[in-house]
Amino acid sequence: MKISSFALTLTALCICQNLHAEGFKLYEQSVSAMGNGYAGRGAQISDASLVYSNPAALTELNQAQLSSGATFIHARTDFQVDLAKSAAGQSVIGRESGQNSLNELVPFLFYADKLSSQWSYGLGFYVPFGLSSDYADDWAGRYFADKTAIEVIALQASAGYRLDDQWSLGGGISVNRVSGELSKFKDHSGLCETGSNINAMFGADVYNDAYCHSHYQVAGDDVKLGYNLAIHGRFDTGTKLGLIYHSKIDFVLHGNSEITNTPITGANVVGSPNFIVIAPNLPAINKATGKLAHNPLAIEKSAVALTTPADLTFSLDQEIAEDWSLQGSISWTGWSKFQSIDIVSRDASPSMSLSTQQPQNLNKPGYIGYIPEYWHDTISGAVGATWQLTTHRQLKAGLAYDESPIGSTHRTARVPTKDRIWGTFGWHEQLNTKWNMDLALGYLWMSDLTSNEAEFNVQDVRINRANLQATYSNHAILAGVQFNYLF
Repeated sequence: MKISSFALTLTALCICQNLHAEGFKLYEQSVSAMGNGYAGRGAQISDASLVYSNPAALTELNQAQLSSGATFIHARTDFQVDLAKSAAGQSVIGRESGQNSLNELVPFLFYADKLSSQWSYGLGFYVPFGLSSDYADDWAGRYFADKTAIEVIALQASAGYRLDDQWSLGGGISVNRVSGELSKFKDHSGLCETGSNINAMFGADVYNDAYCHSHYQVAGDDVKLGYNLAIHGRFDTGTKLGLIYHSKIDFVLHGNSEITNTPITGANVVGSPNFIVIAPNLPAINKATGKLAHNPLAIEKSAVALTTPADLTFSLDQEIAEDWSLQGSISWTGWSKFQSIDIVSRDASPSMSLSTQQPQNLNKPGYIGYIPEYWHDTISGAVGATWQLTTHRQLKAGLAYDESPIGSTHRTARVPTKDRIWGTFGWHEQLNTKWNMDLALGYLWMSDLTSNEAEFNVQDVRINRANLQATYSNHAILAGVQFNYLF
């Protein structure tokens, strides 16, 4: 199985709108860090969200604390279909323009405390990866994409150890549960687009509208462990730095593939008294209805391999005056593990894969679905500034650049994205001796983009005339709130 990073594109928390993140990785585990555009994250000594962003820096927290919050995401994708063709090369009738919009809340919860003067620990709940999109059933690109969803929920235990007055080491173990879903409408060699014209071929009124509602869906889940390693340094020059590595996680999502309203061909019902067979490769006629025969539902156990990528981040927090500091971060993410989406049968009594694995289709035993992706590794960066306005109040700002892992030749309707820039503004307020609060707002900019999709077998050879060409425009607004309690 080749898929190693699910954009399933399985690749549910962001609509074709992984807009505010790189690939389908989410940054929303800290509102305090969001205020600086996540610049300096893991270097700054902020709150218990260090459980995720840098366990080594937990040694810098002076007392037990609880941090909890959420980021609200409003994202929108406007699309315009420029060309939509069926497998037989016919024009697909459907909605050619419209929008997908998303309103989601991404939560997090962290606790941190000291065990001794050298050891600190923490626990956390957060969402490290997420993607969701759901087009209208009648859109013209329905043979390439309908619903796409992935969500990873993580529970993490972290520990930090102080080596000396300057350096600390840390790490964490996480339990990660992934769930995902991928669906689309099925194009059975243009049977829907042919419509009632098929009656002329059979010499009778046999057209079956059910073929226009043939829908494929695969869903599954898995649980796996991950880990992270971290270093934190603090110097008399007002410099703090952090280096954090998050491991890749190899999932295999087990579940079912389901397809509705598939044609029953003559080859499959030869000799049956319930059907009239015209030709082996043509739909048979159901004697009970007088219409072309269809199977209402087929189910086959299947699996999709998924590797969420490793990432490495270096962050810096530099005090430049008593009330001013600057932040910076640079990150690498290993998206090149994601080469394709491979949906493979694991059923002892297969049904749909008996057809989809054939040489004229996907051309590999057991294969139910395949989409080439060929993502590449990315580099992202951010800069930020923090102003200590009063002893109880900070103002923050940040600017971030995220490189898209998707090249122009492999963009799809499931993840229509490219490089993006986003800016943020943050406000930290000390409410009393026990409570403080963080607020943040962000806006993402991305230029319009185009996609040009076709269908391929496992050897990346085009197998039919299906084609989708479209233009997309993406925007996202984020707003977050976080409360921190000091024990």
